[in-house]
Amino acid sequence: MEQQEKMIYVGVDLHKQHHTAVIIDCWNRKLGEIQFDNKPKTFPKLLNEVKKHLKKGMSVVYGLEDIGGYGRALAVYLNENACWVKEVNPVLANARRKSHVTVQKSDSWDAECVARVLRDELNNLPDAKPIDVFWAISQLVTQRKWIVKNQTGLNQKIHQQLSYHYPSYKKFFSQVDGKTALAFWERFPSPQHLTGVTEDDLAAFLRKLSNYCLSTNRATDILALVKEDGDTRRDFQEKRDFIVRSNVRNIRFNQEELTKIEGEITELMKELGYQLETMTGIDVVTAAELVAEIGDIHRFATPDKLARFAGIAPIFAGSGGKGRNYKSKQGNRVLHDIIKSLAIRQIAVTRGKREPRNPFFYAYYEQKLAAGKTKQQAIVCIMRKLVNVIHYLMRTKAAYVIPTVPETEAG
Repeated sequence: MEQQEKMIYVGVDLHKQHHTAVIIDCWNRKLGEIQFDNKPKTFPKLLNEVKKHLKKGMSVVYGLEDIGGYGRALAVYLNENACWVKEVNPVLANARRKSHVTVQKSDSWDAECVARVLRDELNNLPDAKPIDVFWAISQLVTQRKWIVKNQTGLNQKIHQQLSYHYPSYKKFFSQVDGKTALAFWERFPSPQHLTGVTEDDLAAFLRKLSNYCLSTNRATDILALVKEDGDTRRDFQEKRDFIVRSNVRNIRFNQEELTKIEGEITELMKELGYQLETMTGIDVVTAAELVAEIGDIHRFATPDKLARFAGIAPIFAGSGGKGRNYKSKQGNRVLHDIIKSLAIRQIAVTRGKREPRNPFFYAYYEQKLAAGKTKQQAIVCIMRKLVNVIHYLMRTKAAYVIPTVPETEAG
């Protein structure tokens, strides 16, 4: 444990073009400030400035908010120079800024708030040790999210266009962006392209694309629906047909990119050796999302520290000898939401037999409800248990085994 009076704290406000660093002592007195470009060649300026305020027997710790984005290069540089670096949650720094009577907003004040959080929460903050494999996984996960979001927008656009051309288009195929459906929209972007096409012709077209899953009945149904909808042709129809085909091309491209990205993610996850996918509700993408937000699990010595980092640990508030625990709104909210979704999957049941997918967590959920917890409170309890499981699986690289549920609880 470091003695506070022998420490100085450096908070860094990170930006794309430049960074601002503020140096304070254990009494929150501002010792110095420096602004430097976000370029490796200017990083030594920060170390030189800090050295001016270091006295014999003193230590320094650096606090960075974003070690996966604009602050990654600086975090790597500081670690390579044997500096002590901590990751400061932006929510904590923002709360510190807003806690003052007069709310300020400047790079200098933001950096000082980071330094003050660093001073007060030093032992609770995770070490910032950016490792290339975790950073690469984080970048791939971010890229995948962007493509999925773009894909959602494209699907909405093609739904809109098809509603003009084929009012009953939703009855044609189970998925508007499936392989067979996309081929159909491309070949027949509007009903006029079906002129002269017989049931046998269309059936042969669909049968080949669907690996013989779609029969002549589907072709008959489609042609009947088109006839029932009536003439939907309008002026500049060829331009609208172009839009449909353009959407089809973009959707296919995104689908191919998603397949490639997920392949890259799978390769990197194999290198890490985790077996997170053995747990109910976790596929390779969810496992990668967890790893992207957590990083090196050894940053968190205990599950409690990981729970605090994810904003899952409760916060006690009380006065006059009375108090209660409240749900935390701090921590890494992205990680919090991932674990919450995972908790909901643990209590899901199969469609047919209505059997729990994870009997252990389902029984635990029922137990909490019986004890008087609300559904949301019970889910938070599952989230906290999941943190323990995730922490263990990542530290040991073991496979998940569903615990046996006692018969008294299983019933």
